[in-house]
Amino acid sequence: MGQGTLFDDEPQAPHGGEISASDAPLAERMRPRSLDEIVGQSHLIAPSRLIAEMVRGGRLQSLILWGPPGTGKTTLARLLAGATGATCLHFSAVLSGVKELRQAIADARSIRARTGVRPVLFVDEIHRFNKSQQDALLPHVEAGTVTLIGATTENPSFEVIAPLLSRCSVAVLEPLSDDDIGALVDRALADRERGMGALPLTLEPAARAFLIDQARGDARSALNTLETAATLAMTASMPINVAIVEEAAQRRMLAYDKDGEEHYNVVSAFIKSMRGSDPDAAVYWLMRMLEAGEDPRFIARRMVIFASEDIGNADPHALPLAVAARDAADFVGLPEGRIPLAHAATYLAGAAKSNASYISMHAAIEDVRAYGALPVPRHLRNAPTALMKEMGYGRGYQYAHDQPEGWVEHGHLPDQLRGRSYYKPTESGAEAEIKGRLAAARKARGES
Repeated sequence: MGQGTLFDDEPQAPHGGEISASDAPLAERMRPRSLDEIVGQSHLIAPSRLIAEMVRGGRLQSLILWGPPGTGKTTLARLLAGATGATCLHFSAVLSGVKELRQAIADARSIRARTGVRPVLFVDEIHRFNKSQQDALLPHVEAGTVTLIGATTENPSFEVIAPLLSRCSVAVLEPLSDDDIGALVDRALADRERGMGALPLTLEPAARAFLIDQARGDARSALNTLETAATLAMTASMPINVAIVEEAAQRRMLAYDKDGEEHYNVVSAFIKSMRGSDPDAAVYWLMRMLEAGEDPRFIARRMVIFASEDIGNADPHALPLAVAARDAADFVGLPEGRIPLAHAATYLAGAAKSNASYISMHAAIEDVRAYGALPVPRHLRNAPTALMKEMGYGRGYQYAHDQPEGWVEHGHLPDQLRGRSYYKPTESGAEAEIKGRLAAARKARGES
């Protein structure tokens, strides 16, 4: 843990010695030294915006920086700490626990007593803090012992406890645009002091475009790939071409953290594609999940739920087919297990849709909770004893199979809910036939 504006992720040589600036990775050397050097995030650093005002006024408040990797969270934290003139303590939520946090707070108290200035505690990957660690940090933020700057790639609404989140502003960083990444690549190639401007390098236009595309808005990824490609090109004494960038980048991992927000975004897209009767999109998102390493059983569970929630009685074959796909994928295993999953996804997307049974469930739940345990109507009660028969249990019950068309005249709900309608079939698919039968049954009971 360092003091001043030194951070634990500063480049270090073996055995603890500092690496010279020229030996630091390109992404570190090109890290912006002022707001003017930052590319992108104009919604935060433009005049009168949140970050710009903090830097201009030299007054820092507790802050959560939320954004994808390589968008400038650590850079902004450094610039904010430097602008206040406060000592900055770096803390990694991945590598440290409550014990280290207590030591950091003790260091902060000592620094404030000595300097009279509130230190800044920069917590990298704050979403990795568990609840007890966040609870341990909360009173020190409340008391003003430290100014907290947290960096996270995950939605803080889900990952940061409400009391701590309520004491912080949240600054959302956006992925850098292709133009932003291109500007950073060009700057690194031209900068003779910190970049590679003094080297005999040429980046071919097609390779530049491919490099930008591979970065997917991540500045660090772009600069790391550029640095590796430059080494390969100089070794081969040739320009940086597409083949060299492909070799430097290797295979880019899909952005899909199974415990993070992107996971839920892709799952949401998959479900909504099936709901929207778009089998092409459904199978695309299905393959996205499987290629990223998602558990096939998780996907199958979502399809089983979907078959009842969004298709229901409009296509009675949907649920058994989804269950069969689950069993088949589990039995076969990957990679062939993708076949029944794709089969089910495309069928469910193309099936007639109705959420009438799902809506009926929630409507019934509301009445159960509103009215409590209403008594069962006497005509629906069993009467296994003479006393129960004398009390009227079962009296007036009509056996449906003995009635014309199977319709009975009495209802089946508690008296307080007589005439209530929860399930309202649609005209979609097979549910249209169900709608007709139920209309006849309700008419026989004298219900509208």
